[in-house]
Amino acid sequence: MFMEIEARAAVQFNADAVKIGDSSHILLCASLFYFRIPRALWKERMEQVKAFGYNSIDVYFPWNYHEKSEGEWDFSGERDISAFLTAAAETGLYVVARPGPYICSEWDGGALPAYLLTKELKLRDNDEGFLSYVAKWFDRILPLLKQYQAGEGGTVIGVQLDNELDFYDCHDPKGYIRALRDMALSHGITVPLFACAGQGGILQASGLAENVVPTCNFYPDNRDPEFEQKVLHYNETLAGLGYPLLVTETNRAHYLLRRLLSCGAKLLGPYLQVSGTDFGFTNATNNWGKPLAFMTSDYDFGGMISPEGHIREEAYEGRMLGRMIKAYGAPLAEAAAADGLLSAWVLTGDRERVAGPYSLQLNGGGSLLFVTNLDERDKEIALRAADEANAPAKGGFTLKAGRSLALPYQVPLSLWGFEGLLERSTAELFQAEQLTDGANLFFHTEGSGEIIVQLDPDAEVGADHAAAEWSEGRLTVTFDGEADSCCRVLTADGRELKLFITDRMKALYTEGLDDSGAIHIGSPHSYPDMPEAAAAEWKLRVLDGGAAPMSANRDSGKAAMEQADYLEQAGIYRGFAWYEAAVKLPEGKAVQGFILRKGSDVVSLYAGSQYAGTLTPGGGSAFLPFNKELQEDGKLLARVEIWGHSNFDDARLPGLRLHAMKGLRGLTAITESRDLSRSWSVYRAADRELRRELAESPDDSMWPLVNFGGWLSPDHPAFEYYRKRFRASADASSWTLHFKGIQSLARLFVDGKEIGAVHPLDPYIDISEHVTAGEQVMLTVYVERVLGLPSGKVYLYEGHEAEGWTVSAAEEAELFEYAESVQLDAAVQEFPVLLTPGETAWLFASTVNSVAEAGWRAKVSGTGMKLTVFLEGRIVGRIWLPGDANRPVLTGGSPDSFYLPGAWYEAGKGSLAIMLEAVDREQQGRLESIQFISV
Repeated sequence: MFMEIEARAAVQFNADAVKIGDSSHILLCASLFYFRIPRALWKERMEQVKAFGYNSIDVYFPWNYHEKSEGEWDFSGERDISAFLTAAAETGLYVVARPGPYICSEWDGGALPAYLLTKELKLRDNDEGFLSYVAKWFDRILPLLKQYQAGEGGTVIGVQLDNELDFYDCHDPKGYIRALRDMALSHGITVPLFACAGQGGILQASGLAENVVPTCNFYPDNRDPEFEQKVLHYNETLAGLGYPLLVTETNRAHYLLRRLLSCGAKLLGPYLQVSGTDFGFTNATNNWGKPLAFMTSDYDFGGMISPEGHIREEAYEGRMLGRMIKAYGAPLAEAAAADGLLSAWVLTGDRERVAGPYSLQLNGGGSLLFVTNLDERDKEIALRAADEANAPAKGGFTLKAGRSLALPYQVPLSLWGFEGLLERSTAELFQAEQLTDGANLFFHTEGSGEIIVQLDPDAEVGADHAAAEWSEGRLTVTFDGEADSCCRVLTADGRELKLFITDRMKALYTEGLDDSGAIHIGSPHSYPDMPEAAAAEWKLRVLDGGAAPMSANRDSGKAAMEQADYLEQAGIYRGFAWYEAAVKLPEGKAVQGFILRKGSDVVSLYAGSQYAGTLTPGGGSAFLPFNKELQEDGKLLARVEIWGHSNFDDARLPGLRLHAMKGLRGLTAITESRDLSRSWSVYRAADRELRRELAESPDDSMWPLVNFGGWLSPDHPAFEYYRKRFRASADASSWTLHFKGIQSLARLFVDGKEIGAVHPLDPYIDISEHVTAGEQVMLTVYVERVLGLPSGKVYLYEGHEAEGWTVSAAEEAELFEYAESVQLDAAVQEFPVLLTPGETAWLFASTVNSVAEAGWRAKVSGTGMKLTVFLEGRIVGRIWLPGDANRPVLTGGSPDSFYLPGAWYEAGKGSLAIMLEAVDREQQGRLESIQFISV
């Protein structure tokens, strides 16, 4: 079906409803990202989404996926947006479009092209320079969205501007959002524009710019007892601005979506119901670790559809919620949430940790009463009117642990073509079928209960496994919940209303009625879980030189640098790079280790042919011990992998800033280290105000001597100046201070000159330009100490900077070309594959597609090894197996498996090429096995 919306049928986000054409809708919206799913599977995923209750998808459009380098655009093949939006319209799904320019989405740099980082722009702000680049992106993406917007041949019903701007330090959100809005309008976007708030700051996220709808993203504890009150606050605030409550992102549990629905949300947007894969070098780094984390290639938060397309149990919850929303139709889409808990109702029984009742007042009459069990144990409860004389409930019902129910009250049966009322029910109505000669209403229960309807008392009634009694114009149907029940009501005009009551688990799998009129129960999807023989002819090629640049001609493509600098400055935005330099030490000096300056993401260091280790400094500096003799030529090589640019902006580590670049800024061979922690002069100050005369004046003769940070003070916080002098080595040319373990706020002065703040998570400070070899140096540190937190120790590293820098790089295509060039020399290999620390190798195999032609899930086991996995020349996964303490936190999906899409096999066959890096310093890398499980 190709969903068409006429041009006259405008999309409106009104305070009372989302209207598309002449119809009001609750948008049940699943994230579905074309850039994480092979193109051949786009339509299949959309059909799965629709089959399980959703009527909408939201999709980001990553700028840097389409502009791979400055001015190089690609909208073909896997990047064909027109094909994706056509498929959505053909499937009958509305599209919520999110073109950024920033998208977050745990994607490389939040989709901002890395070349922007070199332009000295104010990212994500009302900055003329930044907006001029955004305009180039919008000039390409917005015409596509216009072409497929509602009324012009497609189903795009809304366009988001930026993403969660309230998480970012934007100085002019109103001006920025206005500028994006004006670009959208100038390109003919007529569907509503909106801006989402990530932490509730609708002003900070949207600037309350005119004609831009503020929306909310909520990521609570699913069982937060105060959640409804928070959501109702935003519902009321937005209604006051004339807008509906649209929840553009939230958790994936439909239990939580029901709670949002009870508060009047018109868009329910659980993030990542359709999982995927970050193919290539598209992963991000972010602050989901301690704080640094690397996003896995597997992008899966446990949504209802797995990366390989498996239907999970939560999908059936989605289908049931979708059916319920459809059953109530426009009256639910136009419903208004009552403010807070209903004083007209009393919840009796075991009410501890039961939220509700919250009421949605249906347009046209009646309500849905929502009650939610926040506990881990079942509850026996009852709903009664506060006025006992009009109590609608005589009996109780079971509210299972972790359940949220929407119970009908005084709902007109005219919704389904009958006169009368569905007065109340302890079972949830989850599906309705309106027929030419009547209607079928389906309810689910988890125990005994009752349904009361007001109907023509002359109607004929029959019941199976239930009791039906008339009293004062009311038909009460009672059931025990142990067997499926049915009540048939035949009205005087020959029309039949059927009430079906079934167990909740059966309701999840209900497919409809069979030919005999009984409920047909389907079965949950099941999938293979046993390994199969999918790969053969394993061969290994261990590389000479360990970390040499990966190009057919190792000297080609090298660029000289005056000094080490970030890769983006050399036009390198993703993949691997190799820095080469040399260090010359004074005669008789031995190297004790290396200081790596401002490095990220993954830096593997080699001194000649000797492996020093692999670090993930997060954009900071780090010391790497090295107790081997440096080779005579002093050659150093650092292999750097850009795992991904940060998709957040977090000041705790330099590499977690949105504007952070990758690579390194220098290497120093350390020839001497000193512990400077003892015998500091200290001055106790009365307040926080910085007194520069204390930092600049050399007179400290009356200051007591203590260890650094060791003055015992009753002050909280304590404000102190610490002073120490040292004589710089005469034969050194580089000096670095390391404030190890500091958890205080501190500012460093050298000979009275302020150098800057000491960062607790990046506690290395290069003071070389302020030091003269052989001369005395005066250090002053102003410290603001909080009781109980350590000030750590202070070390001085002296040595010599590496010089004569060159850099070369390889992205996906270059790496695979190199792999092909060494494959002929590969030798037959069996598992386990063992590599010595620092060794690099390529592992090759041939594979066949699964019987279903859907591909494989490959599970990897081993230790101390990094893998970059190619299928038919495309990177399908990057994996870092458990090992030493330098392995970062990996999050976002499976850290030890990858997906081989069947769609990418050629004539049922595929080739695997896997780059192996043994990254542990002390232990050999061990690839124990790769097991293949059919998708």
